[in-house]
Amino acid sequence: MTKPFIDIILTRMKWIDTSYSRRGFLKLGALSLGALVLRPWNNWSQLLDEFPNAEQLGRICVGKVDVRSRPSVDAESVGVLYEDAIVVWLREVVGEAPMGRQSRRWVETPDGYVYAPSVQPVRNQPNVPVTEMPQTGLGKGMWVEVSVPQTQIFLERDTAASAWLQYALDYGLVPRLYYSQVIWVDDIRTSSQGQVLYRINERYGPGDLFWAAAEAFRPLTDEEISPISPEVENKKVVVDVTPTRQILSLYEGNSEVYACRISSGAKWNAEGAIVEEWGTPIGSNHRIWRKMISTHMSGGQTGTGYDLPGVAWTTLFTGEGVAVHSTFWHNDFGTPRSHGCVNCAPDDAKYVFRWTLPEIPYDPGDMTIAMPGGTQVDIVEA
Repeated sequence: MTKPFIDIILTRMKWIDTSYSRRGFLKLGALSLGALVLRPWNNWSQLLDEFPNAEQLGRICVGKVDVRSRPSVDAESVGVLYEDAIVVWLREVVGEAPMGRQSRRWVETPDGYVYAPSVQPVRNQPNVPVTEMPQTGLGKGMWVEVSVPQTQIFLERDTAASAWLQYALDYGLVPRLYYSQVIWVDDIRTSSQGQVLYRINERYGPGDLFWAAAEAFRPLTDEEISPISPEVENKKVVVDVTPTRQILSLYEGNSEVYACRISSGAKWNAEGAIVEEWGTPIGSNHRIWRKMISTHMSGGQTGTGYDLPGVAWTTLFTGEGVAVHSTFWHNDFGTPRSHGCVNCAPDDAKYVFRWTLPEIPYDPGDMTIAMPGGTQVDIVEA
């Protein structure tokens, strides 16, 4: 008997076994990715990682971090965690900033303290899969948001078009999507073992198709994308990129109605050299000209470049592609560190997306308008 199409895809893929208990997260973190055991798919429970049972979790989003006995890099290290380890997030506290860093925020876990900029806030909220894809103006499909800390993805073809995915495959890493990423799915299949999977088809990516456990994704609704205060005409976005401020504010007339921390363009690279080309462009003549519920972003050069799928709530305000957008790869808001864009926490980027003009409908989730454009964006620096 011929195997179902989706079984063939799952059988030929391998991934790292990352299941662990809440008490065992430090033990897991002490292992390097290369030391973890690769194994082929053989049952449904392996498609979704097991996560600690807590309302608020954190995902380590850098290569390696120390767990400290108190919120300071001078405190004793009580363990080591590696990228994609999941911790219980008890609370955020103010501690000491490491040398050369601005943020004093730390995350308290049951086993010690981790520097907050290295921990993405996440939750584990699996969903009941839909039984059928809705019909849209672009065919069957829907926008979904990753609602679990991370989920493994399976490439439909034998080769990868995306640089980030090829890198993962070349080095034996696990291709994953992460909490808060937004993506388009256009197909649904059930394997012979009753496993429901969605097919991920990026609208603006290089063409890779993936399959992933349907429970990991929350369908977006028309209501949550609806405009905020659409009746207000005199709106303006002001982004203060002063390194010690890093604040985005929304104004209705002269009244500030919303504010959040951001990360604007970095002033220096990892070697400490000044990089003027990464700066967010100063000026009061910017206008929003395109908005996308989700897009694929890439750029830069080998070693300093980036290739990111599922970047949500993208609001472009320069012709060079500078935008306000959601960020899942760091939690260092309040510090300049982007390649020019305005990095925001997911909820903040979504609010800006909904509050600004032009208004974007769920279908197709993308709009480009002619100048003079939509809402004004002022980039200022003290």
